[in-house]
Amino acid sequence: MSAPNQTLLTRFALAASVFALMIAAVAVSGRGDASGPSATAAAAPVAISLSEFALTPSAVTVPKGGSLAVTNNGSMVHNLSVDGTGLKVADLAAGASSTLDVSKLKPGTYAISCQIAGHEDSGMKGTLVVSDGGTASATEAAAQTEEMAGMDHSNMDVSTMEGSDPEAKAMNERMEKAMTGGVQEFLDYAKRYGAGTIEAGNEKLAPTVLADGTKRFDLTAAITDWEVSPGKVVKAWTYNGRVPGPWLRVEPGDKVEVHVTNDLPISTDVHWHGVSVPNAMDGVAPITQDYIEPYKSFTYAFTAPDHDELGMYHAHMHGQVAIVNGLFAIFQVGDVPLPEGKHFTTMDVPKGVKVAQEIPMVLNDAGVIGLSLNGKAFPETAPIVVQKGDWVLIHFLNEGLQVHPMHLHRQPQLVVAKDGFPLDSPYQADTILIAPGERYSVLVHATEVGTWAFHCHIVSHAESDEGLTGMVTAMIVQ
Repeated sequence: MSAPNQTLLTRFALAASVFALMIAAVAVSGRGDASGPSATAAAAPVAISLSEFALTPSAVTVPKGGSLAVTNNGSMVHNLSVDGTGLKVADLAAGASSTLDVSKLKPGTYAISCQIAGHEDSGMKGTLVVSDGGTASATEAAAQTEEMAGMDHSNMDVSTMEGSDPEAKAMNERMEKAMTGGVQEFLDYAKRYGAGTIEAGNEKLAPTVLADGTKRFDLTAAITDWEVSPGKVVKAWTYNGRVPGPWLRVEPGDKVEVHVTNDLPISTDVHWHGVSVPNAMDGVAPITQDYIEPYKSFTYAFTAPDHDELGMYHAHMHGQVAIVNGLFAIFQVGDVPLPEGKHFTTMDVPKGVKVAQEIPMVLNDAGVIGLSLNGKAFPETAPIVVQKGDWVLIHFLNEGLQVHPMHLHRQPQLVVAKDGFPLDSPYQADTILIAPGERYSVLVHATEVGTWAFHCHIVSHAESDEGLTGMVTAMIVQ
């Protein structure tokens, strides 16, 4: 290459290097000090936690151009979506984390939620505020991180509660006040249940007996206002306006008709879960029948089995929404046989044992109903009031999405049937794990006077920083 060409190339390279340095200098100048507020906000995504069933914090603020650090602190799969924007983190397993980039969002307020079926309706929703950025936003992010810690009891020094740690003392007082207030409200609801002023589910529906002896029941599926807990009124999916729907009982060998009218905005069907019915009556559209379209009716007709059974009935069409939102109830054929005149560990069941009360307890954990017992959440759950010495038969039926270990304090329990089938070897237990779709029948002997807690032992299903919640009731032995 000639000397003039080499000189030209050298000058071009030098000019390019100088230009690049100028561009870099301008960029640094435009950003300002790397330790300034904007850099801090960009380097620190705002934390948000997912759990059953809440977003914490429920109102979160990020600066324009920021992001969210999303962590699933729950026990089941969750995700997070900025509604109407297409921004969403993928489904996160328990313990998993992900970052949601919201830098494209303009300043404003957005709805956020978990989009797993039923989770938003159970409480996993909140708001996202995108601010203009700057120091204020960084401060808000820090405050949210502190709120995320919530009641971090590990930082509380009990020895200073009466002295130099007023925040710890105040926190404990708030917790005690919330717990005490909830229990008192529960006891007040107990009186109202006793007075018959609470609208409850599981009401036994008397059939119309036709000329040939057929027992006919009429059901209407519709969306109805339903109070789950004090002040929480939801649009429940109901049979005859209740959650759970009517308790249908027939005897072995009975001829049965169930006339179903669909007042829902979508098609439906009714599946007889755990009940021996002919294929054409199994209630799974479009496999065994046509859809019951809105404002149409269908009659299920079958002969009850010649033996005792305990089942459920619920929608199968769009069941992941319809069931957890309230379309569930009990179907019983005859009685669950009881072991008599036998000794079990610490229990003696006498011959001719008489059951004072037969109580269904339908479990749910999702949809608009959420964590609940018989369609109600604490403190509006119905207590079980018995006399000392009573024998009580409790049927657990799980219509939710999760397993629930049901724990009754102190009173001896005997598991006598699984899915309606009598057990050859009944067994004692104080905590019984019920999976979705399962039914357990438990014979309880009320031997200890007092008010005894009765709850799901997944503790986040029964307690929160606001006190008792969700799947909690009590057995009151008088």
